[in-house]
Amino acid sequence: MNTGIIKNICVVGSGSMGNQIGMLCALGGYQTTIQDINEESLQKAKSHLVEIMEKWVAKGRISAENRDLAFSKLFFTTNLNDAASTADFVIEAVVEKLDIKRNVFHELDKVAPPHAILASNSSTIVNSMIAEVTNRPDKICNMHFFFPPLVMDCVEVVMSENTSEETAQVTMDLCKQINRTAVLLRKEIYGFVANRILLALSNEATKLYESGICDYKDIDLICKKALNHPMGPFELADLSGIDVGYYAQLQLYNETGNLDDKPAGCIEEKVMAGNLGRKTGKGWYEYSK
Repeated sequence: MNTGIIKNICVVGSGSMGNQIGMLCALGGYQTTIQDINEESLQKAKSHLVEIMEKWVAKGRISAENRDLAFSKLFFTTNLNDAASTADFVIEAVVEKLDIKRNVFHELDKVAPPHAILASNSSTIVNSMIAEVTNRPDKICNMHFFFPPLVMDCVEVVMSENTSEETAQVTMDLCKQINRTAVLLRKEIYGFVANRILLALSNEATKLYESGICDYKDIDLICKKALNHPMGPFELADLSGIDVGYYAQLQLYNETGNLDDKPAGCIEEKVMAGNLGRKTGKGWYEYSK
């Protein structure tokens, strides 16, 4: 199997990651269907993509013709069978919870064609923990995009011991086709590379804040001014979604049982209160619509 055989792509999940991944695939020339169990989420995703593409056209990043061509290849549905039954490649982009991802892959394994590759956009969960609920572990891998996918030019492609060389190569080639720089990791590890580094930074920043050493705004300021980071760790958490980091770290804690891996109390409070960052209008900072 090679990328020339891939005609149809299914993206499961229409959230902040899934809808933009779907748009990338459509821009890359693939017939792409974004599936979500929530019709309202699908409508929001479509409206959001229209807004983004209008800005791209206005800024000259894309022609109106190419925008329209991409949208002609992009479809939305709540029916998983309709989305995946003809897919050559599936990208899962649902919430960062192992049990939900396993359920999704179990269903995908039943409805997707036998030749289809099933990739997870998980930012931390290794694919071998998901592949075991399928009958195609050789066709399972991680395909970790970074937020926002339409802007960030990097994808971590991660193999397990069971992932075939063909699956890895097709996934790498697909990244090239959608104009993204892919890096292949041949060994699984929680959080892969980027998020392990990010987790160390964000955990230290949170400890400094909770211990009263420095206010979160000042920590962000120091990171930007002294370390030349484009965003501070708290600003980045708001951008990515505080819940995304929370559930990712909760998964690590569930795996290790190490209290040092447990999400910080201040993070948990925000998640429980629904203050998840930019997408809810309030996180560490407040945002106007």
